[in-house]
Amino acid sequence: MKLVSIVVPCYNEQEVLPMFYDEITKVTGEMAKTWPELEFEYLFINDGSKDNTLPILRSLADRDKRVRYISFSRNFGKESGMYAGLKNSRGDYIVVMDADLQHPPAFLPQMYGYVKDGEYDCATTRRVSRKGESKVRSWFARKFYKIMNKISQTEIVDGAQDFRFMTRQMVDAILDMSEYNRFSKGIFSWVGFSTRYIEYENVERPAGTSSWSFWGLFKYSLEGIMAFSTAPLAISSLLGIISCVIAFILMIVTVIKTLAFGEDVAGYPTTICVIFLLSGLQLFCTGILGQYLSKTYLETKHRPIYIAKETDELYRERKADKGQKAPSGEDKSA
Repeated sequence: MKLVSIVVPCYNEQEVLPMFYDEITKVTGEMAKTWPELEFEYLFINDGSKDNTLPILRSLADRDKRVRYISFSRNFGKESGMYAGLKNSRGDYIVVMDADLQHPPAFLPQMYGYVKDGEYDCATTRRVSRKGESKVRSWFARKFYKIMNKISQTEIVDGAQDFRFMTRQMVDAILDMSEYNRFSKGIFSWVGFSTRYIEYENVERPAGTSSWSFWGLFKYSLEGIMAFSTAPLAISSLLGIISCVIAFILMIVTVIKTLAFGEDVAGYPTTICVIFLLSGLQLFCTGILGQYLSKTYLETKHRPIYIAKETDELYRERKADKGQKAPSGEDKSA
C-alpha cells in the first residue's frame, strides 16, 4: 500500500472547509477505486485562525480517522504551515494544496499519474490566466516573476503554484532546508527534481475572502528576492559607484567653469539638491543592507518555525481522559 498525505494549510477557512472536505474525499475515493494500492490521510494545519476553523477540524477528526490536524499557538504564516505539514506527513507521496478550492482536487488523479511511474518527482499546476484578480495585482505578479528570473539563478515558472504532488524523496530534500525565512516557490525550484507543469485557468474562491492583501503579497515578493538573490546588494554597490563618477565629473566641470570662464559656482540650491540626492542614495543602500542583515539576525536566533498548541492526537487523548465526547462546535483548547 502507498500512503498519500494531503497537507492543507488553513487560516480563517470556516466557510470553505466543509466544501473542501466533501470534494477531496470524493476525489480520493475515486482514486482509491482506480488505484487500490492507495491510502490517504488529510493533514490540516490551523495557522492561528480566529474563526471556527479549529472546531470544524475537530468535528472532521471525530467523523473521519484519516483526518489529522495541527493547530498553531498563533498565526505563523502560510510558509510555516506548509513546513509543518511536510514535516509531520507520513505518506509515500505528499500533496500540498489550499483549502479554498482554488487548487482543484480534480487534478489529483492526473498528478498521481505523472508521478507514480517515477518519470517525474513532482506534478504541479500553473495558472495561465489571472481571472478574478485586479489588473494592478496581475501586472505586479508578472513583473515579479520576470525580475526574479533575471536576478536569481533559481528559475521560478510564471504562474506556478504551491499545489504540488511530490515524492517522499523530494519532500525530504525540502525539509533539509530548515531555514527560518522561507520562500517555498524558490525552495521547490532550488532542490531540483523533475517537475511536470499542468496548465489551467484560474479558479475563484467559492466562499470566503483571501487573507492575502496586496501589501502582504508585495512583502512576500521581497522575501523571495532576498532569499534567492544577492542582486540588491550589487545594486547598492553600483549606485555608489555611479554617484562617485557623477560627483567627480561635476567637480571637474565646476573647476573648469570657474577658472576658464570665471562663472560663479552655484550656491545654496545646488548644494541642497546634492545633499538630498546623496543622502537618499545612502539611506537606500543602507536599507538594503539592513534587510539582509535582519534576515541573518533572525536565522542566528534559531527560533522554531512554528509552535503547535493542539493536535488531533492530543485532542483525542483529552476526550479519552474526560470519558466523554467533546462538543465539536466549541473551542475546548487549553
